[in-house]
Amino acid sequence: MTTFNERLASLQNNHEALITRENEMIANGNGIYDRYKYPIVTAEHTPLFWRYDLDEKSNPYLMQRIGMNATLNSGAIKWNGKYVLVVRVEGDDRKSFFAIAESPNGIDNFRFWDSPVTMPDDIIPATNIYDMRLTAHEDGWVYGIFCAERHDTNAPAGDLSTATATAAIARTKDLINWERLPDLKTKSQQRNVVLHPEFVDGKYALYTRPQDGFIDAGSGGGIGWALIDNMTNAEVKEETIIDHRYYHTIKEVKNGEGPHPIKTDKGWLHLAHGVRGCAAGLRYVLYMYMTSLEDPTKLIASPAGHFMAPQGEERIGDVSNVLFTNGWIADEDGKVFIYYASSDTRMHVATSTIDKLVDYCMNTPQDGLTTTASVNTLKKMISHNLEIINK
Repeated sequence: MTTFNERLASLQNNHEALITRENEMIANGNGIYDRYKYPIVTAEHTPLFWRYDLDEKSNPYLMQRIGMNATLNSGAIKWNGKYVLVVRVEGDDRKSFFAIAESPNGIDNFRFWDSPVTMPDDIIPATNIYDMRLTAHEDGWVYGIFCAERHDTNAPAGDLSTATATAAIARTKDLINWERLPDLKTKSQQRNVVLHPEFVDGKYALYTRPQDGFIDAGSGGGIGWALIDNMTNAEVKEETIIDHRYYHTIKEVKNGEGPHPIKTDKGWLHLAHGVRGCAAGLRYVLYMYMTSLEDPTKLIASPAGHFMAPQGEERIGDVSNVLFTNGWIADEDGKVFIYYASSDTRMHVATSTIDKLVDYCMNTPQDGLTTTASVNTLKKMISHNLEIINK
């Protein structure tokens, strides 16, 4: 029979081996980005002392006392030379919380800080909070905007699934102490809001996603843009859709900004998610677009189709057939680390460069929105390639 100390040593050895495992780039990618073999953060990466009572007197069988179900949808920031994720950790009890994991190289060796984030409540406490977008704003604060979910008090008696969503706002100077600001005031539900990193016309700028309900976008036309006076009492009074939804595309049901855009000399580089319905349910993929430096609301590039979709084991999890992102990091040398979750279960990384992503956006054909247009675009490239081949 295994003793308490023997079992503990085995758990510790396996946990350390998981965290320190070297990741491997997958060969023969698509030339746009490189995927990696192993997920970078999983429920098993969470510290053992979060999950197990390590006191032999109170837990003689060394049972797991608090289960961790998933690690997903992480905000990202470069912090003190480390690659830092604010991870959405979901317990077995379906409650999500934020916890910080950091890596020395951005692709493996992610290790959680000892304690989860203590996030102050708003005036009306939320049942659940999740999916933080991080922005180091030019005003000197690091802002986190995330979804605050509450049970809909107007739901019929006995309906325990109907919810409401607001965009919650917090800010910090050290990623440890967070100041909770009032939730964003808007006319519609908002669970996908991102802060632009710079002032625009002296105001804070937000990317929004207006929705008629908690799940359905309804009349919400796509990714919105709003200017607000301050973040300490944020209110959206006017909202303009800058990236629309379209029928029979990867974003016909919903679309939403991922992390805040990256500034390049050619324009603002955006990463977003698109949702369509299919026989298997809702399919989430990632896509990209670019907006003008002079006018961040002006679309200047919009590649057709998805930038990244779930592959292989990424398709399987708590909510299958889903990729989602709300964090990326651009290094000074132009390398870009794209952090994405698969099937609401685990975190991954893909790497690219600013030059490659700009090239992808600027030179990939747009969606013509019909089969005829798609075939004509394909034939144009085929014709060009055959001329080269036959020279």
